[in-house]
Amino acid sequence: MDAPRLRFAPSPSGFLHIGGARTALFCWLLARRHGGSFILRVEDTDAARSTDESIAAILDGLRWLGMDWDEGPDIDGPHAPYFQSRRKHIYQQYIDRLVQEGKVYRCYCTAEQLQAKRDKAMAENRAPIYDGEWRDRPPSEWPADQPFVLRLRAPVDGETVVNDAVKGRIVFPNKEIGDQVVVRSNGDPLYNFVVVIDDMLMGITHVVRGDDHLSNTPKQVQLYDALGATPPVFAHVPLILGPDKKRLSKRHGATSVMAYAEQGYLSDAMVNYLARLGWSHGDQEIFTREELIGAFDLEHVGKSPGVWDPDKLLWVNAQHLASTPTADLVALVAPMLEAAGYGPQPLDEQLTHRIDTLRGRARRLDEFVTAGAFYWQADEDVDYAQNPKAVRKFMTPEAAALLQAAEEELQAVQVWDEQSLEAALTPLLERFGLGMGKLAQPIRISVTGTNVSPGLFETLAALGRAKTIPRVRRGIALCNEPAPQP
Repeated sequence: MDAPRLRFAPSPSGFLHIGGARTALFCWLLARRHGGSFILRVEDTDAARSTDESIAAILDGLRWLGMDWDEGPDIDGPHAPYFQSRRKHIYQQYIDRLVQEGKVYRCYCTAEQLQAKRDKAMAENRAPIYDGEWRDRPPSEWPADQPFVLRLRAPVDGETVVNDAVKGRIVFPNKEIGDQVVVRSNGDPLYNFVVVIDDMLMGITHVVRGDDHLSNTPKQVQLYDALGATPPVFAHVPLILGPDKKRLSKRHGATSVMAYAEQGYLSDAMVNYLARLGWSHGDQEIFTREELIGAFDLEHVGKSPGVWDPDKLLWVNAQHLASTPTADLVALVAPMLEAAGYGPQPLDEQLTHRIDTLRGRARRLDEFVTAGAFYWQADEDVDYAQNPKAVRKFMTPEAAALLQAAEEELQAVQVWDEQSLEAALTPLLERFGLGMGKLAQPIRISVTGTNVSPGLFETLAALGRAKTIPRVRRGIALCNEPAPQP
């Protein structure tokens, strides 16, 4: 494939949703694989629905996913998006051309008349398309001071054929398409027209989009023909469904990609999951971004809808977390810790050590915050009430003597690392005639508030002397408290 030119053209009426992100990703991957261009074009001609907040949200989503675009209008600087609202003068030039060439005509039908035509056609089991009433009416019959639209003088007979790169050859009988409206009565061109003009002028070679746009495609092909231009290659990708096999929506959970960023998913994991949602490459499930760029093609995009599986996404994210260097995780988790109220976190060796102990337990970045809460909390905030059964079982008066001995040994440790801590505490097992669990659990509950944590010695090493010893003292006091009466 020669260097292709692809575009992602969102309407800025909301956030970047999952379906749009996958469409953008397929375009981006195809462009990157073949050394082509990926163009971002904001379709903001509907001023009532387009907002600056939505535009910012879409750009944030693309940037988080790592999908950079390649060009834009000079007035906005390099790589800025195109905005359709700033291109109206261009569209007018092509409207004027079609008028001069007689390829569009005025239609003065009112909304009520058009509805009556549709009702009649449906009652007669015909396609509810415009019947061409004004197609051949001469200017002498044009009503004065009455609004009109411009319709394309489309072929009446024959077929419009779309050779879709995903769905194959699709034939649309022209008698079922009709003369589409190109320009509204207020002078604004319609979606299909401006899309064709933009794609034509930007040299778009491939249009990859959701198959909910398939009904627009024959109309766009007819516009290309009217303009004497060659249509791009179309590839209509099946929609994404929820687990209930209905179109993905808010009832299935978050549909904004940035919601997943806030929940602690990695962008590489989301890219991996979205790419595999409707595209296959053998049995491989986990891909780096570079592997996706090297492998992606349209030939292996499926014809059936992809089904959104939150559990599968979580699994993919866990795989990427496992292979992410600890230093990168530290940089990602530190801002989340500050946002959670734990204050600014120095990116030092201690934070790195703590993150490393939690790697095997976290499937999302936010779980580093919650699973490691005992690391970030002040000593007095460690909550022993979170696991009362474990407290009753392990924090007994008999355990107080064990914790007292452990505190004395910990005070004497010179080098605070796993090996030294293990060497200091293990002899207590023989002295008290206990197994490791009887030693580990009272200490673990003292320092973390729960009986579940990473390994005892790595936890103590990462927690540090300054937090460990005061918490062991709190554990001793807890053991000596009177047992609550039933």
